[in-house]
Amino acid sequence: MNEMEVLDIARDGMSTMLLVVGPLLLVGLAVGLIISIFQTLTHIQEMTLTFIPKIVAVFGAMIIFMPFMVTELTEFMHRIMDKIVSLG
Repeated sequence: MNEMEVLDIARDGMSTMLLVVGPLLLVGLAVGLIISIFQTLTHIQEMTLTFIPKIVAVFGAMIIFMPFMVTELTEFMHRIMDKIVSLG
């Protein structure tokens, strides 16, 4: 295994990681932004107000995006196993 193969595996792993967690992070960002705008407009400066809606939204997004996430991780695992088999 040379350096290019290691870099290719690392690049593939990082892109798969971004594909898997990207939707959850975007949902958390959007909910946090909406709650921050709501807090600014209503002058409610409660620091703990953002946690519960974010947790619920990210959990709901996890349930919705779970088939996509499992598919991406399974395809990544198949690509890694194919590389391992081709080395042996």
